[in-house]
Amino acid sequence: MASSQLVGKTYCVKTFGCQMNLHDSERVSGLLDACGCNEVATFEEADIAVFMTCCVRENADQRLYGQASALVSMQAPPSGKRVVAIGGCIAQRDGARLKEQIPTCDVVFGTSALDKLPALLEEAFDSSSRRIFVDTEEDPASFSTDLPTHRAQPFHAWVPIMYGCNNFCTYCIVPYVRGRERGRVFETIVSECERLVNDGVREICLLGQNVNSYGRDLYGKPRFAELIRAVGETGVDRLRFTSSNPKDLNDDVIAAMAETPAVTPHLHLAVQSGSSRILKAMNRSYTREQYLDLVGRLYDAIPGLALTTDIIVGFPGETEEDFLETLSLVEEARFAGAFTFIYSKRPGTPAARIVDPTPAETIENRFDRLARLVEKQSWEANQIDLGTSVEVLVESTSKRNSGVLVGHSAKNQTVHFPVPEGRMPDDLIGKFCTVDVDLARTWYLSGTMAGEPR
Repeated sequence: MASSQLVGKTYCVKTFGCQMNLHDSERVSGLLDACGCNEVATFEEADIAVFMTCCVRENADQRLYGQASALVSMQAPPSGKRVVAIGGCIAQRDGARLKEQIPTCDVVFGTSALDKLPALLEEAFDSSSRRIFVDTEEDPASFSTDLPTHRAQPFHAWVPIMYGCNNFCTYCIVPYVRGRERGRVFETIVSECERLVNDGVREICLLGQNVNSYGRDLYGKPRFAELIRAVGETGVDRLRFTSSNPKDLNDDVIAAMAETPAVTPHLHLAVQSGSSRILKAMNRSYTREQYLDLVGRLYDAIPGLALTTDIIVGFPGETEEDFLETLSLVEEARFAGAFTFIYSKRPGTPAARIVDPTPAETIENRFDRLARLVEKQSWEANQIDLGTSVEVLVESTSKRNSGVLVGHSAKNQTVHFPVPEGRMPDDLIGKFCTVDVDLARTWYLSGTMAGEPR
């Protein structure tokens, strides 16, 4: 696959947004490796600067515009020419219009056009002008998983099982930039997971905008519970998945989670609001009562489950009563953590047309109140593991202290522990280590390693 135009070029990829974008970035890096390019750590060193973008929230747009525009003042690489490529959801949404906001942009490639990137880069390097090279054509048959990969961590792998979304939540841009649901063939997914395990992968995360509906387009009914069990039988140590829409998380999936040893006792289950009225306006297709009933069934089936969520504050029309219902749901659901967001208007979505007179100060006050409650619950959830031993998949050394190792527990808690005397950090990265927890803070656990790694 090596291209004479690209051989020896250096590249750097910057990723914004969700796990699907992280997976796509690994495929972009794999493609560039296969073309004879070499990865570097910074844009200053790079002949090819790639931004993999997200347009779910407005701040992602602003971060892209700021960082891409900063390349104007950056010294040219040793080769004399730097090509700037923008992919992902913003690329799919804006196409050639990106040149208006980002004059440095040379290449735009959409969510279904990852495989076209090498050819677009060749054209850009050949061109003496600053014209833009664009491919955002949707290809229902294109799956980025079919491309080469350059995994960020050899012991962890993202495995998409489907692309796109059929739900059309009124605030969400994803169905418009990722398209409708398209599932991968069941046997292909399982075979890929088997290969990954044989290659030394210890943890797999299955990806989809709504994994619980996997299989509906291909087989006429969801097969996610069956897929969980099949991937669990590959011998993988840990199995995670995201994202789960509550409306499609049924008892078969709960049973598969409980009965498959590799499935971790952690689930991210976005609720978005605790008010049934707001949930209906969001087109979430479940009520407050149905969500809490589901949470109860999950806790009954999976003792010790750590449940995390997403919550939007300030959806158009949200009242103080609606917000108080969100606070009370958070308390009832006993979340171990939550990603909280102030509503961000996304042009092109139904909610963007709703006029909302709520003052910004009111929304910010509600956000702060919710953040304090979430922080309190996160601290309480971590206290459960104080004085116990947890198994940690070690991922790296701390950015602040090379003598401290960092990883995640089965419940997805960040765990820190010092490198044991006489050990080398590299010998423990990618291994499972038992850590005796002697400190439990809001956002992490810490302790000391006990016994031998596996």
